[in-house]
Amino acid sequence: MKNTLKYFLIALLSIGCGLLPTFAQSGGGDQPEMADGLRANGLIYVVVGVILIILAGLFVYLVSIDRKISRMEKDIDKQP
Repeated sequence: MKNTLKYFLIALLSIGCGLLPTFAQSGGGDQPEMADGLRANGLIYVVVGVILIILAGLFVYLVSIDRKISRMEKDIDKQP
């Protein structure tokens, strides 16, 4: 259970660091046209939703592998 919490915190920190604004690129005033088009059509929410679904799937996969490995380690420790 501790490993799952550790992986969850690592995932939260990595997502949080990825969402930090990059101030070095904000001085030009040139915004990508694609982002304006997606925002205007409401498709930006679809993109964000797909990204969140992919990240959630990866997290569930990571947790399931952690549980399987923990179970295998316990089985190995029980063997004489």
